[in-house]
Amino acid sequence: MVILKAEPGEAKALRESYEHITPGYHMNKRHWITLTPGGDIDAALVDELVTESYLLVVEKLPKHQRPVDPDSFGRGAP
Repeated sequence: MVILKAEPGEAKALRESYEHITPGYHMNKRHWITLTPGGDIDAALVDELVTESYLLVVEKLPKHQRPVDPDSFGRGAP
């Protein structure tokens, strides 16, 4: 099981689309989702959701504390 941050609209859509994606356990249910192992979630989706979650958290840090630039990391920017 892993808990990830997501945009509220995307979190809702993911919960509605995937049986094994539920509201974040012990977290704000609008912004956090829980992924549990299951047949309807593949590795590519997990990779995408983990990267997006990381970037959502990093972009809230002060600029001098950010380990990466959330505007370009993992999004195909040069």
